[in-house]
Amino acid sequence: REQVWVGLTDTDINPRWATQEDFDGSLVFCRGYYELIDNRTGAWGWYIDYPGADHNFMVRLAELTKTRIRRDSDGKPVHVVVRLDSSLLFNCPFLFLTDPGVMELKESEVANLRLYLEKGGFLWVDDFWGFEEWNNWVYQIRRVLPSGLYSMFEIPKDHPIMNQVYRVEAIPQISHMVFWYGNNRQTSERGDDSKDVHFMGIKDKKGRLVVVATHNTDIADTWEREGFDTTGEYFLKFSPTGYAIGINIFIYALTH
Repeated sequence: REQVWVGLTDTDINPRWATQEDFDGSLVFCRGYYELIDNRTGAWGWYIDYPGADHNFMVRLAELTKTRIRRDSDGKPVHVVVRLDSSLLFNCPFLFLTDPGVMELKESEVANLRLYLEKGGFLWVDDFWGFEEWNNWVYQIRRVLPSGLYSMFEIPKDHPIMNQVYRVEAIPQISHMVFWYGNNRQTSERGDDSKDVHFMGIKDKKGRLVVVATHNTDIADTWEREGFDTTGEYFLKFSPTGYAIGINIFIYALTH
């Protein structure tokens, strides 16, 4: 089995910026970058679970499916960080973005992200909690995709995205590992304000799903923690489902 990410250092949050040379037709993990505007307690922004989640997910995606991923000269999966107003975004068939509840998009980012999604791109946002963060996310994405043209809906359990490679009955609530171990195995990071998980989608007038949002849950933490969950309890409880959800969403995005 290929080596997974085992930990972080202070320098690891420095972005590995995308370059044109990173894209050769095979799959590159693209993480969206934005500047943190809201500095509320607990806000991390674009780099939550970075870079461990990105690395580990690509390792398992290559092992568990036939997806051809991009590798560097050392054979490691290529994952990059892309500015939302960069032309390099159009090399990414899939864009992953975290903590959108504290994001405020610039006008250049709004315009570029709208064009990216209109041209066939796909966006998944993960790890944001409570009504305040949800409302901020809705405000920001509605600047990109106006409600009159793009409808938002709760993705039902019989939607094809739930059964691409693995059958997933429901999106579980998963807190980050440190919170879970430190709070008597609780999963709601905002108490009653985040007690219910929502798996939301946005589709265009032709019915194409262009955005998915996993709200009140942290799917990517299940990928990041594989390498350094010392007891294995968190990994065994959450990571198999976390990987299944991620693989289903990626495969759906790449084939629709």
